[in-house]
Amino acid sequence: MADEATRTAFLEIQASMIDLTGKLKQAVVITVALNMIQCHIEVIRLLFPVVQTQMRNKEGDRKRAYLTLEELRPLPPHTNTYKSIGILSLSLSLSLSLEEREWFNLIILSTFPRMIYSFCFINRFLLEPKTVLEGEQEQKLKDSEATIASLQTSRENLEKKIAEVENNLRELLQQEPGITRQIMSMSM
Repeated sequence: MADEATRTAFLEIQASMIDLTGKLKQAVVITVALNMIQCHIEVIRLLFPVVQTQMRNKEGDRKRAYLTLEELRPLPPHTNTYKSIGILSLSLSLSLSLEEREWFNLIILSTFPRMIYSFCFINRFLLEPKTVLEGEQEQKLKDSEATIASLQTSRENLEKKIAEVENNLRELLQQEPGITRQIMSMSM
């Protein structure tokens, strides 16, 4: 009889242990799933503005190339044009000799009297035929449009992933109503 009572108690404890182990495994799986969903949401949240900014920048590049082409097209075919190749930045340092400072004062500051003395910014231009500049602008336009299309696809993929993650989260919450309570307790 004592053996029978011990055996029954042991079987009850074993059944309880199996039940608790199953619940614990389920809780671990749910926690891992929630963490994965949270990571996906965070990655998407970080990537979305980056893609948006890149699209805006490329749209600006595309507009500049288009407007430049519109200005170049009416010009005669053999016209020489100036292409901006950047800004030259000069700065005076204390190591300049007196002759170098006098040269700088004479040439640069007399030409640009309102310029700050310690820094000088000069636009640099290159003389090129119209056809070369047109070709470069057309290539920039094509490259920008291709990049914009690629970024648009990336943006659409991110939007799909957002919808997928939301659906996964919704399904998870519907399967286990206790998770909602866990989430609410964690957020407070």
